[in-house]
Amino acid sequence: MNVTKLHDLVNTTTSEILGEEVVLNEDLSNVVDIGKAIIDSNNVDNYVKKLVNHIGKVVFVDRKYDGSAPSVMMDSWEFGSILQKVSSDLPNAVENESFDLTDGHDYSPDVFYKPSVSAKFFNSKITFEISQSFTERQVKESFSDATQLNGFISMLLTSVENSMTVKVDSLIMRTVNNMTAETLFNDLPESGTAGVPDYTETGSKAINLLKMYNTERGESLTKADCLSSVEFIKFAVYKMGIYSDRLSKISTLFNVEGKERFTPKASQNLVLLADFAKANETFVLSGAQNKELLTLPTYESVPYWQGSGTDYAFGSISKLDVKTSSGDTVSTDGILGVIFDRNALGVTNLDRRVTTNYNPKAEFYTNFNKFDAGYFNDLSENFLVFFVG
Repeated sequence: MNVTKLHDLVNTTTSEILGEEVVLNEDLSNVVDIGKAIIDSNNVDNYVKKLVNHIGKVVFVDRKYDGSAPSVMMDSWEFGSILQKVSSDLPNAVENESFDLTDGHDYSPDVFYKPSVSAKFFNSKITFEISQSFTERQVKESFSDATQLNGFISMLLTSVENSMTVKVDSLIMRTVNNMTAETLFNDLPESGTAGVPDYTETGSKAINLLKMYNTERGESLTKADCLSSVEFIKFAVYKMGIYSDRLSKISTLFNVEGKERFTPKASQNLVLLADFAKANETFVLSGAQNKELLTLPTYESVPYWQGSGTDYAFGSISKLDVKTSSGDTVSTDGILGVIFDRNALGVTNLDRRVTTNYNPKAEFYTNFNKFDAGYFNDLSENFLVFFVG
């Protein structure tokens, strides 16, 4: 064991803590151990210099990762693969002749009125597997007892679970992101470049909160400063609440395909960028007297839509840069949140299983963790995007 005499450093730190010294430059290289990948020849006793240090405690990094993707997992089934969604259009009204009767006129009830029904079929699936091999005999020599060995195996199993969570989360977010991009591309007008949406504009489904705020308030707030503006955050929450109410009324305005749809409050999913949600909690709700008037509907938050980038900057976490399922390209940042009907997107036909193979010659076994699911967007269901641009 490497033992360092640090009486000078601890005396200095005491003086700093007591306010007897200014804050000084400190050499911590001999204080904090950042670990080594393998034991070296220096790990011997400080008496005869021959006795190898023993491991006194083993700590396994066995921590389950819960993930952060929205709750859009749906269901599974054993036979068949296609998800069929059937919907009916609103029938038109016709004249009621009960109050305009004419003598001798035939009022035949035997007319067939065909309902307008449409069906959509979703029949795609994404599959992947995570393989992990395990041994016992070959690794027993590295542990003191069965408890340590079981802790080691448990850590490996948890790492597989965490990897599965990360990968499934990423696919769920791509399902949300594709619907977001489809909505932005469909609802916003073209910019000067053909086929590129104008992200400075606003629409009925892609709501540019910054443009609305600056127009209605006569301000010139920028995207970079909007999340530090209490007035803008209040305005954004107010608009989100209004659109949530509007979704509950039947309309053709809030889905890409222009179908007659309504989404009751209980069927609405609100997903917010965590930075916006936390700004609302910190800057607005913390000092408000009537918090219920500024509280958003029940929501889930995500730390980013696509990734954190290398800096977790707002321009990274709020960014989308994707090619949609329709073949269109959307690249923008400033996405604050989405509200959608729970039938607008989801993960369905789930099938997760583990198969195992034992190799008797080499004495190890391998678990094959397999995951299959269908990820769908239904552009006929209500979906709103809130962004700043």
